[in-house]
Parts: sequence; structure tokens; C-alpha cells
Amino acid sequence: MKLLRQFGIIIGIFLIGELLNKICHVPIPGNILGMVILFVLLSLNVIKVEAIKEISDFLLNHLAFFFIPPGVALISSLDTLSSIWLSFLFITILTTAIVMSVTGLTVQKVMKRGKK
Repeated sequence: MKLLRQFGIIIGIFLIGELLNKICHVPIPGNILGMVILFVLLSLNVIKVEAIKEISDFLLNHLAFFFIPPGVALISSLDTLSSIWLSFLFITILTTAIVMSVTGLTVQKVMKRGKK
């Protein structure tokens, strides 16, 4: 029952993000708004980390499972991707390099601040 309550908290916040997206017509997806709302609530200690810790650990431990549907969708779209595979490959490599670089720089800055 505890996991269900924690999951309800997370889903409720993401539903609020979706609702804000529909009402305000902002160009940001509702799930991203939900993540920002969750971040703000956690930062302001409105929601304690302990209130969602178990479900967060569970979801992170089973994260690979959530990549199965997109993988199946890619496989079922191979005929569409076959005509644009070179640009798709280029964009994938480029964005991966950008994400890795930004993540590395962010971690370095956070570690430097932690030492001070």
C-alpha cells in the first residue's frame, strides 16, 4: 500500500503538469512540467524525499524495462528509417556526444562546488 501511495504522489504531480500544459498551452510537454513541479516541491521540502524514496528506487531499478516499447517501435518502423538511416545515425551520435559533454561538465562543476 505504501508503494501505491508513493506512486500516486508522483502520478498526481505529473497529471498536474499535463493539466497545466492543456490549460496554459505552453510549448513544454506536460511530463516535463511535471518533472519541474516535482523538482520544485522536493527542493522546497514540500515533499520529503522519504515520501517517494521506495517507488523511486523501484522505478530506477527497473528502468531498462521502460526502453522496451520504444525499441519495439523502432524495429517496427525500420522500413521508414531505412530511407533516412544515415541522417538518423548522425543525429544520434551528435546528440549523444552533446549529452555526454554537458553531463560531464555539470558533474565536474557540482563536484567542485561540493569541495568548497
